[in-house]
Amino acid sequence: MNISTICVGKLKEKYLKQAIDEYSKRLSRYCKLEIIEVPDEKTPDNASEKEELLIKEKEGINILKHVKDNMFVVTLDLKGKMLSSEELAGFIKEAGIKGNSNIAFVIGGSLGLSKAVLDRADFSLCFSKMTFPHQLMRVILLEQVYRGFRIINGEPYHK
Repeated sequence: MNISTICVGKLKEKYLKQAIDEYSKRLSRYCKLEIIEVPDEKTPDNASEKEELLIKEKEGINILKHVKDNMFVVTLDLKGKMLSSEELAGFIKEAGIKGNSNIAFVIGGSLGLSKAVLDRADFSLCFSKMTFPHQLMRVILLEQVYRGFRIINGEPYHK
Protein backbone atom coordinates (compact mmCIF):
# COMPACT_ATOMS: atom_id res chain seq x y z
CA MET A 1 0.00 0.00 0.00
CA ASN A 2 1.11 3.56 -0.73
CA ILE A 3 0.35 6.27 1.80
CA SER A 4 0.95 9.92 0.99
CA THR A 5 0.55 12.91 3.23
CA ILE A 6 0.12 16.20 1.44
CA CYS A 7 0.69 18.99 3.93
CA VAL A 8 0.71 22.77 3.78
CA GLY A 9 3.90 24.32 5.15
CA LYS A 10 7.34 23.10 6.10
CA LEU A 11 8.19 21.61 9.46
CA LYS A 12 10.64 23.82 11.31
CA GLU A 13 10.59 22.32 14.79
CA LYS A 14 13.29 19.72 15.32
CA TYR A 15 11.20 17.64 17.75
CA LEU A 16 8.36 17.33 15.22
CA LYS A 17 10.81 16.34 12.46
CA GLN A 18 12.22 13.65 14.77
CA ALA A 19 8.74 12.30 15.48
CA ILE A 20 7.91 12.23 11.75
CA ASP A 21 11.20 10.42 11.07
CA GLU A 22 10.41 7.85 13.77
CA TYR A 23 6.92 7.08 12.47
CA SER A 24 8.19 7.05 8.87
CA LYS A 25 10.72 4.40 9.89
CA ARG A 26 8.08 2.36 11.73
CA LEU A 27 5.62 2.61 8.82
CA SER A 28 8.24 1.39 6.30
CA ARG A 29 7.40 -2.19 7.42
CA TYR A 30 3.80 -1.78 6.29
CA CYS A 31 3.62 0.68 3.41
CA LYS A 32 5.48 3.03 1.14
CA LEU A 33 5.19 6.49 2.71
CA GLU A 34 5.58 9.76 0.85
CA ILE A 35 5.45 13.12 2.62
CA ILE A 36 4.74 16.07 0.35
CA GLU A 37 5.00 19.63 1.63
CA VAL A 38 3.46 22.49 -0.31
CA PRO A 39 4.21 26.15 0.44
CA ASP A 40 1.98 27.96 2.88
CA GLU A 41 0.75 31.40 1.94
CA LYS A 42 1.39 34.23 4.38
CA THR A 43 -1.79 35.40 6.09
CA PRO A 44 -1.74 39.09 7.00
CA ASP A 45 -2.93 40.09 10.45
CA ASN A 46 -6.63 41.00 10.36
CA ALA A 47 -7.03 39.38 6.93
CA SER A 48 -10.48 39.81 5.45
CA GLU A 49 -12.67 36.81 4.69
CA LYS A 50 -11.97 37.36 0.99
CA GLU A 51 -8.19 37.41 1.57
CA GLU A 52 -8.43 34.19 3.60
CA LEU A 53 -10.45 32.55 0.84
CA LEU A 54 -7.81 33.53 -1.75
CA ILE A 55 -5.05 32.12 0.46
CA LYS A 56 -6.90 28.80 0.83
CA GLU A 57 -7.47 28.71 -2.94
CA LYS A 58 -3.75 29.23 -3.67
CA GLU A 59 -2.79 26.53 -1.17
CA GLY A 60 -5.49 24.28 -2.67
CA ILE A 61 -4.05 24.66 -6.18
CA ASN A 62 -0.65 23.57 -4.84
CA ILE A 63 -2.19 20.60 -3.02
CA LEU A 64 -4.14 19.43 -6.05
CA LYS A 65 -0.96 19.47 -8.19
CA HIS A 66 0.16 16.45 -6.15
CA VAL A 67 -3.13 14.56 -6.20
CA LYS A 68 -3.06 11.83 -8.84
CA ASP A 69 -6.18 10.38 -10.45
CA ASN A 70 -5.61 6.98 -8.82
CA MET A 71 -5.38 8.39 -5.29
CA PHE A 72 -8.06 7.84 -2.68
CA VAL A 73 -8.06 11.27 -1.06
CA VAL A 74 -8.78 11.70 2.65
CA THR A 75 -8.97 15.28 3.89
CA LEU A 76 -8.51 16.15 7.54
CA ASP A 77 -11.42 18.45 8.21
CA LEU A 78 -13.35 19.54 11.28
CA LYS A 79 -16.58 18.68 9.45
CA GLY A 80 -15.34 15.16 8.64
CA LYS A 81 -16.31 11.89 10.26
CA MET A 82 -14.69 10.86 13.54
CA LEU A 83 -13.31 7.33 13.71
CA SER A 84 -11.79 5.30 16.51
CA SER A 85 -8.32 3.83 15.98
CA GLU A 86 -9.92 0.46 15.23
CA GLU A 87 -12.30 2.06 12.73
CA LEU A 88 -9.42 3.86 11.01
CA ALA A 89 -7.58 0.52 10.75
CA GLY A 90 -10.69 -1.02 9.20
CA PHE A 91 -11.01 1.95 6.85
CA ILE A 92 -7.41 1.52 5.62
CA LYS A 93 -7.83 -2.24 5.25
CA GLU A 94 -11.14 -1.85 3.38
CA ALA A 95 -9.62 0.76 1.05
CA GLY A 96 -6.90 -1.75 0.11
CA ILE A 97 -9.44 -4.53 -0.44
CA LYS A 98 -11.45 -2.25 -2.74
CA GLY A 99 -8.33 -1.55 -4.81
CA ASN A 100 -7.55 1.86 -3.32
CA SER A 101 -3.91 1.13 -2.62
CA ASN A 102 -2.86 4.78 -3.01
CA ILE A 103 -4.25 6.76 -0.09
CA ALA A 104 -3.46 10.45 0.22
CA PHE A 105 -4.13 12.19 3.53
CA VAL A 106 -4.39 15.97 3.07
CA ILE A 107 -3.64 18.42 5.89
CA GLY A 108 -4.40 22.04 5.17
CA GLY A 109 -2.77 25.15 6.53
CA SER A 110 -3.86 27.30 9.44
CA LEU A 111 -6.96 28.46 7.54
CA GLY A 112 -8.05 24.97 6.52
CA LEU A 113 -8.68 23.56 3.05
CA SER A 114 -10.11 25.12 -0.09
CA LYS A 115 -13.47 24.10 -1.48
CA ALA A 116 -11.71 22.54 -4.50
CA VAL A 117 -9.68 20.23 -2.25
CA LEU A 118 -12.71 19.32 -0.14
CA ASP A 119 -14.68 18.60 -3.33
CA ARG A 120 -11.91 16.26 -4.57
CA ALA A 121 -11.91 14.29 -1.32
CA ASP A 122 -13.22 10.74 -1.31
CA PHE A 123 -13.56 10.92 2.49
CA SER A 124 -13.27 13.62 5.15
CA LEU A 125 -11.82 12.63 8.49
CA CYS A 126 -12.02 14.56 11.76
CA PHE A 127 -9.59 13.66 14.52
CA SER A 128 -11.18 15.88 17.15
CA LYS A 129 -13.39 18.89 17.63
CA MET A 130 -10.33 20.52 19.18
CA THR A 131 -7.98 22.60 17.07
CA PHE A 132 -4.40 21.36 16.65
CA PRO A 133 -1.46 23.06 14.94
CA HIS A 134 -1.29 21.62 11.43
CA GLN A 135 2.38 20.74 11.98
CA LEU A 136 1.54 18.63 15.03
CA MET A 137 -1.37 17.04 13.15
CA ARG A 138 1.17 15.35 10.86
CA VAL A 139 2.64 13.46 13.81
CA ILE A 140 -0.80 12.53 15.16
CA LEU A 141 -1.88 11.29 11.71
CA LEU A 142 1.24 9.15 11.16
CA GLU A 143 0.94 7.68 14.66
CA GLN A 144 -2.67 6.68 13.98
CA VAL A 145 -1.84 5.22 10.55
CA TYR A 146 0.98 3.22 12.19
CA ARG A 147 -1.40 2.06 14.93
CA GLY A 148 -3.90 1.13 12.20
CA PHE A 149 -1.40 -1.13 10.46
CA ARG A 150 -0.54 -2.77 13.80
CA ILE A 151 -4.25 -3.46 14.36
CA ILE A 152 -4.71 -4.77 10.79
CA ASN A 153 -1.81 -7.19 11.32
CA GLY A 154 -3.04 -8.39 14.71
CA GLU A 155 0.02 -6.93 16.43
CA PRO A 156 -0.02 -5.48 19.95
CA TYR A 157 -0.86 -1.81 20.33
CA HIS A 158 -1.65 0.39 23.27
CA LYS A 159 -5.42 0.61 23.76
